[in-house]
Amino acid sequence: MRKLNLWYIPAAFFAVCCILNLYGCLTEYGLERCVKPALLPLLCVTTLAYLLEGGGQPDFKKTALLVCGQLFGFAGDTMLLGKGFPFFAGGIGLFLIGHIFYISLFGGQSWKGMRPWAWAAAIPVCLAATAALALGIGVSGVMLLPMGVYGFVLMLLIFSTLAGVLRRGGATWRILLCGALLFTFSDALIAVRNFGDLSPFMSGFGVMSTYLAAQVLLAVGGIRLVRQEAI
Repeated sequence: MRKLNLWYIPAAFFAVCCILNLYGCLTEYGLERCVKPALLPLLCVTTLAYLLEGGGQPDFKKTALLVCGQLFGFAGDTMLLGKGFPFFAGGIGLFLIGHIFYISLFGGQSWKGMRPWAWAAAIPVCLAATAALALGIGVSGVMLLPMGVYGFVLMLLIFSTLAGVLRRGGATWRILLCGALLFTFSDALIAVRNFGDLSPFMSGFGVMSTYLAAQVLLAVGGIRLVRQEAI
């Protein structure tokens, strides 16, 4: 019996919305704001449809972690549409929770059996990278602590995928590492936009293009991880 491949439908809508969103970043600001809340729900539906149509029984826990990461990304996207500090802080907080779900999924696989000395080396490196990122962006004052916490979680996200590349290899972990790095770069651009000076092109198109690429890579790598494909 031929598979229906119904996941193509939400994937096509997602692709169209990505194009409209990026076009809106370059031209009409209202278009970008209208399309943005639909992006992550469509990616989430595509992920679920692909997993359900792939044959076999996908791991419920791993699937839930991946989908929750995407849904909190949707909540963060929606919150960041508002203007003012409460919306910015709320959006960052929601993304932080989403990152924790991603870390639970990726790190749960890549950190298995890791020696204590590796942790002893990794944590200071993550802290140093977070401090360097904050100083480079110019974060200071009351925002230093919350942005530092968020930056540290991002470093853990990168570490959770880098550990997979170094310890296990395979295309899945490389895809996830690229996604984590792009996510961090996109968030760094947002931070520069809010705490420093960033060109309109990079603050709009640059942020969204790298963010969408990151979410797609994390979704593709996450699907492969859930289905145990070439990891």
